[in-house]
Amino acid sequence: MSSTTAMIFGLNKYALEIEANVKSKYDTVNIYALEGQDVSGKTIVTERFDLSDDWLDIAQSVDIENSIAFCVLENSAENIFLTISLRAHFKDLIIIAIASNNESANKLKMAGANKVIPIVETTADIIANVLERPISNRVLHSILYEESDLKIEQVKVLNAEYFKDQMIADIDWSRYKGIIILSVMHEDMSHEFIYASKLNSHIIHEGDILVVVGFEKDIDEFKKRIGSV
Repeated sequence: MSSTTAMIFGLNKYALEIEANVKSKYDTVNIYALEGQDVSGKTIVTERFDLSDDWLDIAQSVDIENSIAFCVLENSAENIFLTISLRAHFKDLIIIAIASNNESANKLKMAGANKVIPIVETTADIIANVLERPISNRVLHSILYEESDLKIEQVKVLNAEYFKDQMIADIDWSRYKGIIILSVMHEDMSHEFIYASKLNSHIIHEGDILVVVGFEKDIDEFKKRIGSV
């Protein structure tokens, strides 16, 4: 029987949360730290890698056709170069990459990534929050592994009257078909998970930013309702 491996390139909060999510789905999970990165106290690192690697060790030890690679380096240029290098050596490898903006996402697709996840820097903890809730876990799985229009996006509230001064705990979030509201970002750029108890009494104000995941057409419709477009 073939052995499946999830290879995660980069050691950061994205890597750790992805590892927590996929470890039950793959026989082995390897987290590779970039050469020169400080890994003191990080027992989870399995190997080191260099951007100039020829990937010979991986080619000999991993069943590429039944495995997946996550490119999660936070430096966009390095992440693009890593994706190019992996694709050049492994034409059948599924590559998932994170991108900090649309320009980076387009370059990663051109570099050979099968799937690109747009991650906004100010919502760096969002993956951790998503993985704590089963319904959101299914959505994240779709973003990672399936061809769909699902995306994560920040939506600024410009028409707070739409929520009728309701507290977050009183809002029927299920009425927003096709999207899930994940967190609220305040004007000081701090953000909190939508289901956190300390947010229950919060009333959404104009200028608040909602982090949502869902289908593009449904996100666009939601934007119209709250005056974002």
